[in-house]
Amino acid sequence: MGRDVIIACDFSSKQEVLNFLDKFQGKKPFVKIGMELFYAEGPSIVKEIKERGHKIFLDLKLHDIPNTVKKSMSVLSNLDVDITNLHAGGTKRMMEAALEGLTRPDGTRPLLIAVTQLTSTDQESMENDLLIKEPIDKVVMHYAKNASDAGLDGVVCSPLEAQKVHDTCGKEFLTITPGVRFADGDIGDQKRVMTPAEANRIGSDYIVVGRPITAAADPVAAYERCLAEFVG
Repeated sequence: MGRDVIIACDFSSKQEVLNFLDKFQGKKPFVKIGMELFYAEGPSIVKEIKERGHKIFLDLKLHDIPNTVKKSMSVLSNLDVDITNLHAGGTKRMMEAALEGLTRPDGTRPLLIAVTQLTSTDQESMENDLLIKEPIDKVVMHYAKNASDAGLDGVVCSPLEAQKVHDTCGKEFLTITPGVRFADGDIGDQKRVMTPAEANRIGSDYIVVGRPITAAADPVAAYERCLAEFVG
């Protein structure tokens, strides 16, 4: 997989997401299916979008005891997604168990990435709500190193942290970065954001873009703009 834009399809029904994807005639953008759509429609929506020819990032952010996550990942491996994820805060042991569960009998598996800190989290909320007093940058790098040591393929992180993750974990360790907004757009509820062009410069491997594309007057044009700014 090369550098790419992943569209966050945060819709609440099958009809909404299929109507949206129908706009991309002749194109098959990489899409993210998150909790909202998955909980509304179940595994069948993943299979249907996959059958349409899209690559899929299944964004369910598993976080539980190692055995539960292992069994859940074993089920998700049957959906033939391209990327799935979990919370790095679930510990290295949980991540290792997830990797074991995700790997099929023939040795193949989707890419597995870990969420470090959500892009809606800042230093103040981390300290006050989570009682983590270390600088957020240090926490993200520690979680990324744990994910790398556990054998994962990369992390979800803020684009502000992507370059340092590569410096800490190596160039091949993937950085998937939400919190991307156009320079002339609304940042919404994100607090640590960057434009597609900036994400390109600092070395993000994938950017996840939702409302700047899905809520645009012309989603296809917004997607193409994003591709042009990020991929070049």
